[in-house]
Amino acid sequence: MAVDARQVQSFTAGKLKRLLASPDDSSTKAALANMRRGIGRAPGDMPELWGVLFRDMPEEMLSSSKAPSKAEWAAYIALTLFALHQQGRDPSKEPMSREKYTLGRAVRALIPTGDDDAESRIQRRFNAAATSGDMDELAYHLRGVVQLLRAEGIPLDYPALAADIFNYQFQDRAPSVRLAWGQDFYRIREEKTQNETEGKDNSNA
Repeated sequence: MAVDARQVQSFTAGKLKRLLASPDDSSTKAALANMRRGIGRAPGDMPELWGVLFRDMPEEMLSSSKAPSKAEWAAYIALTLFALHQQGRDPSKEPMSREKYTLGRAVRALIPTGDDDAESRIQRRFNAAATSGDMDELAYHLRGVVQLLRAEGIPLDYPALAADIFNYQFQDRAPSVRLAWGQDFYRIREEKTQNETEGKDNSNA
């Protein structure tokens, strides 16, 4: 049975749901700490993370070779980056995984309206992630983006990110992922500008 992005997204969502269901448990805190330590590593490198990643993973998502599968990479990168993003914030009050906060939308929220310097600087980082040649490079650039999001308290849809990472690994699907990221990045700018204009008009009425 072939794996699709929706399955990877659902699996990642289930993992996050279980982590956020008991954020004060010592086991959850230990898991998040280990996940942060796993950033920059490959799936399977850290025995402490085997349970976090592989428990309940459907058989078809598991690697059948000596290298991690595309699904394993996608879930692993998303989960470890979530742990980094959540660090220092109470998961029960301020979960940093939030539905519909796609990567493009979240990155767009980093840029103050009218700040061209910030837009240029952040867009360079975003572009670097979007043109990554392999999973190590993509994980590296996404980590930099997540650190910016964490500093500003901006959430990210991590199950959706896992699906994007999964699709990004297919040569014929990567362009569609980049297209969606770019569309979301600029779509939010237009919506934000329109809302601000409407607000000013209402205040002057």
